[in-house]
Amino acid sequence: MKSSLFLRVASGISLIFAAGHLMGGLKQWSPMGPNAVLSAMTEVRFQTMGVSRSYADFFMGFGWSIGIALLLQAVLLWQLSNMAQEQPAHTRPMIAALAAATLASGIVAWRFIFPIPALLSALVLAALAAAYVSGRAKG
Repeated sequence: MKSSLFLRVASGISLIFAAGHLMGGLKQWSPMGPNAVLSAMTEVRFQTMGVSRSYADFFMGFGWSIGIALLLQAVLLWQLSNMAQEQPAHTRPMIAALAAATLASGIVAWRFIFPIPALLSALVLAALAAAYVSGRAKG
């Protein structure tokens, strides 16, 4: 199979991953449902760098930032797939960098978050690894 196809698969999975993050950011929520911790994260506010924020604000902001980064990743992977059609060997360093970041993100998700983001990271990583290997074979 061609490197470009694997990159498009990785792009599609990243788009699904981004959609999940961005839809989850439409309201404050917890995988465990409403609870005292979430309530405290919302109610307790503090001044930082001239603005009033809560831990829930940071949580939501980080989630939105990750969703935006995943959307960017999906777009860049699609664009990289177009490049890979012409010169698959030249895309390998970029694929390797994206794979390393995806691996690190998956480890963080597995250790600190929950299995679904780790699974999606593993799927993206598998597609990137296949793109990397097929880029060598074709390039």
